[in-house]
Amino acid sequence: MTRAANSLELPSSDANEQERGATFRPKFDANGLLTAVAVDDATGDILMLAHMDRTALAATLETGEVHYYSRSRGKLWKKGETSGQIQTVRRILVDCDQDALVIRVTVGGDGGACHTGARSCFYRALGEDGTLVRPED
Repeated sequence: MTRAANSLELPSSDANEQERGATFRPKFDANGLLTAVAVDDATGDILMLAHMDRTALAATLETGEVHYYSRSRGKLWKKGETSGQIQTVRRILVDCDQDALVIRVTVGGDGGACHTGARSCFYRALGEDGTLVRPED
């Protein structure tokens, strides 16, 4: 993945090239971020949604371990650096206009992803009555 990290090109002004071309041209938003969704590679379960800036994306591509940009802390964040829940990249899927990624990962430590201790940040569902329920309950 190191080669990809060294060649992060600017988005193309040609929509066809951006949407159908073979060149990775991540399209960061006005804040310099793109959306990243981490998915468990073995189960397909959604683990978390976070954001990456150019530095986080480059670090992820260089190391094979997922890095994000923490909006609350305003800095680079290597997932699992303190918890042991390192996310190792298995595959990165890029959406049509290259402004969002799905990152298929394996997770170290206890296999969790959420700061609450839950395996996934998506541990609640919106019930028919408008309340939040835990699907496993």
